[in-house]
Amino acid sequence: MKISIKQKVLLLKLLIHISAFLPLAYLYYQALNDQLGADPVQRVIHFTGIGAFNLLLLTLTVSPLAKYFKRGYLLQVRRLLGLYTFFYALFHVLNFLAFDLQFAWGLFIGEVVKRPYISIGMVAFLLLSALAITSLNSIKRKMGRSWQSLHNFSYLILTLIAVHFYWSVKSEILVPLFYGLLSFIILLFRYKKLQQLFMRLFS
Repeated sequence: MKISIKQKVLLLKLLIHISAFLPLAYLYYQALNDQLGADPVQRVIHFTGIGAFNLLLLTLTVSPLAKYFKRGYLLQVRRLLGLYTFFYALFHVLNFLAFDLQFAWGLFIGEVVKRPYISIGMVAFLLLSALAITSLNSIKRKMGRSWQSLHNFSYLILTLIAVHFYWSVKSEILVPLFYGLLSFIILLFRYKKLQQLFMRLFS
């Protein structure tokens, strides 16, 4: 029995929902039942942060894969991956604000201003929020050509998150370096597009 493109897309979306939502739900189940070890706050913050990074990498990998394997239907799951990226990033920020800072907004603002790795992390989050909001079809249609210009910031977001991760780690830098390498490879696939963007910016 041959599976239609529509069915393939539905199966992929179901797989994304299961793979993205269930680990997050299980994480908070473990947290509520005191199963996250000696430092549950950092476990939760790290898990959601690295989860957002993984999902962003997957989101930006979709287009090259669709082009290389000639599977255009893969592009139909890109928005869902992007929304889950924002979802994880939102929980990453909320976990830091709620569990680490106990909703002390003044302290939160102070941390954003004083700590460079948090500063660029917040810039990345705000840009990611803009992409998530404008991913709605109704807003996309109203924005016209400016929509693509805004969503080109995804490459800047990737770079900022890679730096944020590297600066946030005091030791064991191999993992951040590995993620930095992955980010660089993904940007290499966009070399021509990035070159055009820079030429437009500085022309």
